[in-house]
Amino acid sequence: MASHTVFLSYSRKDQKDALLIVEALEQAGFSVWWDGLLEGGERFANTTEAELAGAQAVVVLWSKTSITSHWVHDEATRGRDSGRLVPISLDGSDPPLGFGQFQCIDLSRSKSKPDSPGMQKILKAVAALHDGEDQPDAPLVSSPPRIGRRNVLLGGGAVALLAGGLSVWQSGILSSGDAATPSSIAVLPFANLSGDPEQVYFSDGLTSEIRAQLSRNPLLQIVGQTSSNNFRDHQVDAKTIAQQLGVSFLLDGNVQKAAGQFKIATDLIDGRTGLSQWTETVERPIADIFKVQSEIAAAVAAALSVTLGNDADADPAKQTGGTENIAAFDAFLRGQDLFELHIDETSERAALAKFDEAIGIDPEYAAPRAARARVLAVIANQYANSIERVKLYDEAVAEATRATKIAPEFAAGYNALGYGLFYGRLDVKGARTPYEKAYSLAKSDVDVFSRYAIYCARTGRFEEAYRVIEQTSKLDPLNATIFRSMGGIKYAGKRYDEAIQSARRALEINPQRNSVHGDIGDSYLMLGDLDKAREEYELEPNSLIAFTGKAILDHREGNQAGAKLNFENLITAHGDNGLYQQAEVLAQWGKVDEAFQTLAEAKKLGDSGLIYLLNDPFLDPLRDDPRFNDLLLQLGFI
Repeated sequence: MASHTVFLSYSRKDQKDALLIVEALEQAGFSVWWDGLLEGGERFANTTEAELAGAQAVVVLWSKTSITSHWVHDEATRGRDSGRLVPISLDGSDPPLGFGQFQCIDLSRSKSKPDSPGMQKILKAVAALHDGEDQPDAPLVSSPPRIGRRNVLLGGGAVALLAGGLSVWQSGILSSGDAATPSSIAVLPFANLSGDPEQVYFSDGLTSEIRAQLSRNPLLQIVGQTSSNNFRDHQVDAKTIAQQLGVSFLLDGNVQKAAGQFKIATDLIDGRTGLSQWTETVERPIADIFKVQSEIAAAVAAALSVTLGNDADADPAKQTGGTENIAAFDAFLRGQDLFELHIDETSERAALAKFDEAIGIDPEYAAPRAARARVLAVIANQYANSIERVKLYDEAVAEATRATKIAPEFAAGYNALGYGLFYGRLDVKGARTPYEKAYSLAKSDVDVFSRYAIYCARTGRFEEAYRVIEQTSKLDPLNATIFRSMGGIKYAGKRYDEAIQSARRALEINPQRNSVHGDIGDSYLMLGDLDKAREEYELEPNSLIAFTGKAILDHREGNQAGAKLNFENLITAHGDNGLYQQAEVLAQWGKVDEAFQTLAEAKKLGDSGLIYLLNDPFLDPLRDDPRFNDLLLQLGFI
């Protein structure tokens, strides 16, 4: 509910006059809400809406600037339609169309002086809307008000943000909690205030781009998107969010986009106290969106007293795969929004079409090329038959290679290339260079880190894999996929109890996460706890994993009919796409020759399951056979 009775609407450029009016109203006994009073950790959208709806008076400051502001128009319309509007002209400007029927209080001559006739008219007009009762008299003062909970910066752009952020740091206000690293920060999903749910792609995309800008800084630790997005609509306070994410600071905000303009408000919050340290609202033409992203990232770095390092003056497009074309950027954001849904092949191909659109507009835009490579790999891995799969992976490798040529310092491009080579072409040695490059360039990219950790594990570099996946889990502590990957890495290293713990953590975060029960069943199977293994396999919705596990389990328990039925179900349901899993079953059944024949067929068809070959416990019965060593040599594992 609203806690103030007066709502002030104004343009950021008029903030100096706005603060004087706030002071006069508060000195007269009124409780005034303006955007400088957002509590630390509050979500802009929820608070602004509640205050506007609950206010008894909506004071609107018209000026040459504000009459062109879509957001001042929106707030003024709410006040007008509900009979709560108090219109004021700061510079003599006439109110815009639709508001001319209201008598406007002119402050152009007095410039908001507290003892002026205009200011007295404002107080009377506001009092009349408070049930007609005058508020207690209070002396009017001309000094700017003290801003209790906020360090609001006057003016816009990077200069004001940088100066303000640095002064906050030097004052000692920005101190971190005991557990979190001082330079750790989570970028919460910016709220969409456009009034159009379909614009969420833009606010989410902008949040992601700002996170990427911050991730360029090697001195910052940026929480991953999945964990941050857990708090999109939560009403918990900032301290709780910071504690759960393990960070010292939160960056919150909101975005509005309309008629070629955008307005973005940002708020840096100290996670220890829950209080806001600075806030800034910028209203710009949409063409300035790229500049503003960089300004926000620079401001956060300044507030935390860190710099972008030696590459601060480098071309950011080479590091972020960016563009200067608004239409291409918009298409890319729409593609990202679709890709992150991961619903089915239709949604993946819809994302692919948007990335194609972005590339068509700007062929030198590396980000959609890397993203396109990822989508192609997903379609190849999950939906394509063996013939189409090879073609799709080849296309993914070509697209990722192109992304690395355009943006030679873009980690996501190398990450996509490593994935295409490893999973698609089964080029174990060839994948190492791009994976290493991606990891060296990525500062806080959890997707890069997790894929690199998996690659290290699958090629036998377990100490590196354990270190990187632990680092990744701290950067994205509420990401079920990360903990599933951690479990897989521990399983490959034959640390079965630890693998089960990691997988359990994944299910705590997301009880519906696919494949995790099967992973736990595999570990219990290797530990010899067949009853618990069966419990997990029965809970597993991924039939590729469930049929494989149960075929092995039934055989161990002496249920040959059940083992045969599950093996037949595996073949019927997945065909050639399950050749590697068929080989696992045959190996566990002791049918060594048939297992090698199946692995040879899997290699011929490019089955991605072969990336598990080096240290798959299910294939242990084959390891002493010379044919196994030959297969490892052919794939480049040794």
